[in-house]
Amino acid sequence: MTPIRLLLVDDDPLVRAGLSFMMGGADDLEIVGEAADGSEVEALVDRTRPDVVLMDIRMPTVDGLAATERLRSRKDAPQIIVLTTFHADEQVLRALRAGAAGFVLKDTPPAEILDAVRRVAAGDPVLSPIVTRQLMAHAAGTSADTRRTSARTRVATLNDREREVAVAVGQGRSNAEIATGLFMSVATVKTHVSRILAKLDLNNRVQIALLAYDAGLLEEDGH
Repeated sequence: MTPIRLLLVDDDPLVRAGLSFMMGGADDLEIVGEAADGSEVEALVDRTRPDVVLMDIRMPTVDGLAATERLRSRKDAPQIIVLTTFHADEQVLRALRAGAAGFVLKDTPPAEILDAVRRVAAGDPVLSPIVTRQLMAHAAGTSADTRRTSARTRVATLNDREREVAVAVGQGRSNAEIATGLFMSVATVKTHVSRILAKLDLNNRVQIALLAYDAGLLEEDGH
């Protein structure tokens, strides 16, 4: 089995050392590099080709948000998990909108951080619907109406089945759960998810969930 290639990005050398120590012993994971600032990330990604980047959100020169936006705009970008000290944070939400696959708190138990890396490497988000709602509630404000209008325009391009799948993704359901609920095969669900990502120019399921929330689709469905 090919190990998951992981890049650590944090401006605190003690945090990097701690992460390297607690994750370096996993048989299915290889730490391929470390960076102390977002300004170093792109060059390091080019050299090390990581599958997953564990990215600190707050760094002095180029923060994790800017680094995430730069990486996720590239072809064949690695998956990104944001490291933060706050549950509901505007920068975390912006990083998720930019394409990060989830976030973990810095005081998360090592086993849970490892699990998050494995899940993201396998293509699964690490963001629960409850946390999504907390983030969206935190971000609600003067731009909410503008976001809703824009989101509704975008989801209008989906057909009825794709819209149903988008709502189910927003509810945090797995492909198997969506398949059962909508009476289709898992393969068909995967096809619909891929089409939604392509139509809406999104990177991952987290972005589908956020867009569904912005458009009010989860409210319409009673969630």
